[in-house]
Amino acid sequence: PGAACGRIVFTAKEAEEWASRNEKVLLVRKDTSPEDIGGMVVSQGILTSTGGMTSHAAVVARGMGTPCVAGAKGVSVQGKKVVIGENTYKEGDWITIDGSTGDVYDGQVPLVTPKISKDMETFLGWCDEVRETSVRGNVKGFAIRTNADQPEDAKRAFDFGAQGVGLCRTEHMFFEKEKLIHFRAMIVSDTEEERKEALKKILPLQKKDFFGIFKAMEGRPVTIRLLDPPLHEFVPHTKEEVAELAAQIGLKPKDLQPKIDKLHESNPMLGHRGCRLAVTYPEIYDMQVEAIVLAAVDCVKKGIPVEPEIMIPIVCNEQELALLRPSAEAVIARVLEKAKVKLNIKIGTMIEVPRAALVANKIAQYADFFSFGTNDLTQMTFAFSRDDAAAFLPAYLGKEVLSTDPFKSVDEEGVGMLMDWATTKGRSVKPELKVGICGEQGGDPATIDFCYRTGLNYVSCSPFRVPLARLAGAQAVLRNQKK
Repeated sequence: PGAACGRIVFTAKEAEEWASRNEKVLLVRKDTSPEDIGGMVVSQGILTSTGGMTSHAAVVARGMGTPCVAGAKGVSVQGKKVVIGENTYKEGDWITIDGSTGDVYDGQVPLVTPKISKDMETFLGWCDEVRETSVRGNVKGFAIRTNADQPEDAKRAFDFGAQGVGLCRTEHMFFEKEKLIHFRAMIVSDTEEERKEALKKILPLQKKDFFGIFKAMEGRPVTIRLLDPPLHEFVPHTKEEVAELAAQIGLKPKDLQPKIDKLHESNPMLGHRGCRLAVTYPEIYDMQVEAIVLAAVDCVKKGIPVEPEIMIPIVCNEQELALLRPSAEAVIARVLEKAKVKLNIKIGTMIEVPRAALVANKIAQYADFFSFGTNDLTQMTFAFSRDDAAAFLPAYLGKEVLSTDPFKSVDEEGVGMLMDWATTKGRSVKPELKVGICGEQGGDPATIDFCYRTGLNYVSCSPFRVPLARLAGAQAVLRNQKK
């Protein structure tokens, strides 16, 4: 949400170059991917011709508080020009976007900075009291967490009233240049020893990231999702990047390229990602868990309260957790014993695959908590690609095939039924099982009401949606009070 004005650039690299000259830029692309994060951070706003509410551009922009219009049907990116409606624009031209309405304006439109009164914070404090004193069976309270990938995101959300981090995505951390070169070296390594050597260089950098987030949240729970995307998203794409990586690992570019090509997947969102990476390359998750625990130990030694939670993604059966949980516990025990520190670190999983929801009672045996990843759970349940659904969803909504965009509000009859089933089955095994939601729908008022009715402990949303979620959560409590 919000409006932004800037000069058009078409690549993340150009955005960073222009921003370094103090130019206000607006990144215009067909779509974005994790490797564009540097350019997205420095852009005033983002405009894409494909995608939707839960596409990469929308999710990342929402988390940063950057205005974004994703999946604009009237926009066609054609090389170094973009056609918007009947007008054609080139690099450097000024445009203005309104992320709240999806409108795109020619030139520079004057912008106004919003102000929030002290009365608003008082009012939201009353909302917090309503939520915190609510009771649903064994579930006491209804918390609002945030999705935050960087310390500054966590601090901003904390200032907005977030009660913890419900999702910290670790993949964006790897796209910082000092980490990326080593991570790429790990990906193309031939042996476990080579992979471990590359990961050793990343570990202290990951530890620094986690420490910053723990410190910002001042003892509130922080749920860190271990690496989720497929490895091909991290490989070099340009000749210059291939040459740089080849020099780093002592190969000729022509010998490196086949290694990169082998990582290509026909359907990467259903491919070698999430916990599947840890089954084949356990050293990746071992490094991340060690970095998390080391950061937590540093907090304890500096008198900073800390409550880390480790989340394993894209699980589809209990055997995956039965294999991976002991590995994580072994790393945790080793680091804590060496540091002479005691910490209770929970290990849970995302429920984002329909099968995982159906067998939640089995998965709960190995999980301390569930978090519904409703972005993936929605696209897997509907067989709608969240990056391409904008091509047909407007027709579905206009012709009333669907009453609501399922990527905006949880589909209670389908996806919601899976969530309800998983919550009930999970708690049949562990009555005190903590359950939350970390998909983008977690900031939607209708979804928040559903989550309260379903018995979830918390919802998690992007930092700038936290105030609205605090209000919507209180409304859900009052709306569903027993008469």
